[in-house]
Amino acid sequence: MSVLFWSRCSIVLSVCLSLPLVIEAGRASAGDGADPDAIETREVVISATKTPVPVEHLTSSVQVITGEYIERRKIRSVIEALRLAEGVFASSSGGPGTEATVKMRGAFARHTLVLIDGVIVNSPTTGAYDFGNLTAENIDRIEILRGAQSMLYGSDAMGGVINIYTKRGIGRPTVRAFAEYGSFTTLRESAQVSGAKGPFDLSASLLRWDASSFSAINYRRGATERDGFHNWNASGKLGVSLPKDGRLEFNFRWYNSDVNFDGFADSGAPADILGSRQTTRNLIVSGVYSQPITSWWSQALTLARSNQRSLITSGPVGRNLNTGEVITASPLSCFPNFDSCFTPFSTDLEVLNHRLEWQHNIQVGKPLLLTAGYQFREEQGDASGFFGGATPNKRLASHAGFAQAQVSLWDRVAVTGGIRQDHYNIFGDATTYRVTAGYLHQETGTKLRASYGTGFRAPTLNDLFFQGFGNPNLQPEKNKSADVGVDQSLFDGKLKVSVVHFWNRFDNLITFLSVPSPNCPQATFGFCPVNVASAKTQGWETSFRYQIIKELFAYGQYTMTMTRAYSVPGRPENTRLPRWPFDQATAGLEYHPIETARVNLDYRFVGARNNDTANSPGQKQGSFGVFNVSASYDVTKQWQVYARAENLLNQRYEEILFFGTPVRSIFAGVKLVY
Repeated sequence: MSVLFWSRCSIVLSVCLSLPLVIEAGRASAGDGADPDAIETREVVISATKTPVPVEHLTSSVQVITGEYIERRKIRSVIEALRLAEGVFASSSGGPGTEATVKMRGAFARHTLVLIDGVIVNSPTTGAYDFGNLTAENIDRIEILRGAQSMLYGSDAMGGVINIYTKRGIGRPTVRAFAEYGSFTTLRESAQVSGAKGPFDLSASLLRWDASSFSAINYRRGATERDGFHNWNASGKLGVSLPKDGRLEFNFRWYNSDVNFDGFADSGAPADILGSRQTTRNLIVSGVYSQPITSWWSQALTLARSNQRSLITSGPVGRNLNTGEVITASPLSCFPNFDSCFTPFSTDLEVLNHRLEWQHNIQVGKPLLLTAGYQFREEQGDASGFFGGATPNKRLASHAGFAQAQVSLWDRVAVTGGIRQDHYNIFGDATTYRVTAGYLHQETGTKLRASYGTGFRAPTLNDLFFQGFGNPNLQPEKNKSADVGVDQSLFDGKLKVSVVHFWNRFDNLITFLSVPSPNCPQATFGFCPVNVASAKTQGWETSFRYQIIKELFAYGQYTMTMTRAYSVPGRPENTRLPRWPFDQATAGLEYHPIETARVNLDYRFVGARNNDTANSPGQKQGSFGVFNVSASYDVTKQWQVYARAENLLNQRYEEILFFGTPVRSIFAGVKLVY
């Protein structure tokens, strides 16, 4: 389990130039003699400052999930790994492939910025990233940065940032493959190749995942159709070492998935929709060129693009699970009985994310590192019927400049501060800043740190241009964020404990009102998104990891999040934010009884929560706790067998109201390394 980290005393190289060293250091620390944390930290972290910083000197709340952690637990998707993270609430609307989102510290999913190898993948239409199709293959690490981070990352980083990095090929060429079968007629097959030769290095993987017999709407509510999921995933990183310590790197990740989904009757009742289907294709590519200019000046240039196309078709008929009635996708049959129909739809939506960033790092003596950069970001959406007009394609673009200073003194005191200016083609400018400070008392193993920052989120294409409901006069959402924490190392480093208090204030939140507003364009008849809502969140994050004996480790984390919504016309005042548990926790054991065997036990608890902002009695959800266990055995150096059981005690629960979650499920597989 990770701890809160502190700012380093001396920072030396640029982001991308140091990335190979980061990866190799992490692999070295994850060997047979390494401390197998529940959620490990590398020797350095990049996301917090966009420069490599030793974890013991960071001043930000950062957690790192390593590829080794994912592999030991046989985790299949990124959303499964994020469910165990601190200060994070991850949830899915059904089985594999259905919509899956992540929220931090009481913020909404649209306030979490997600990058994959430097590519921004948040949707230009909803603002959030859907993790439903992102598998865990070929991932080197996931860095989770909590708190407002717009000073470095711009829009969408009000709640935090999730940075996902693909593995880099090292050592002699190696081939890995596995095949797995299990519950819900699940079949997964994967092949991976990695290695380095001369100036070139490569890591690439290909995965196929098929599943069926999993109803998106909870089958315990009467759903009978079993929805399928079929997914191809490919990823790769190709690197070339250049003269004078330069490096050129190309990253790609591609997936093509088909998933069946369910929905609601027009009365709002859960409905088992027959034959509904969503096809999603996404290509994520980036190129990075890094080069030292002098011994004290380095630069990195990043070009990134995400291209996603979604084709969604609702089924022709369904069944209202409250009444048992067969319902049709014909709006003409709705009146006067709204229980007997649902609104049919069919969409073909293509979205693009473009990003260019040029960053420079200048080391001024030993105590001061200056970082400055320029970023261009562009979002596009094209869908007939979505945005209306003769040219349905819409565009949102921005230019930004940022500057940051990192000061370290006596290997104990660290201070960082930075400012950023964004200019958008739609609404104008946004200015954000962030400051952090930390003190490391090495003699007692005590680390103190605090941070304060501001964030913003630009309106999405849906907010601005959705046909009949968009509001082009919207302004960006804003927030202020602070935290203060302490880390303590005890018993010669065997026990590590972390406690942090956080606070957020959100203003100008974009909300679609249920009552007419005079601020809406005339074409919307008074119903549109407007900047009216405010919210406040605060709470505590605690974590520990403990080496009980050489072969046995225990870890855990607890997060308490208090949320309040304000100033929403037509809704009660001072209510809890939707879908945020008051408390949640994870705990687990990792046992390595012999060199060739490993057993992991994980427990996840999620407290009670409300499904809507009004906190309606019929929308309340109870708490739940789920056990997962995994085990692996190395038959030889080349062959491994493994098994995983999810929801071991067969808990009945729902992450999102009405949507299905796994019953007790068992999966087994075999893995080859050559």
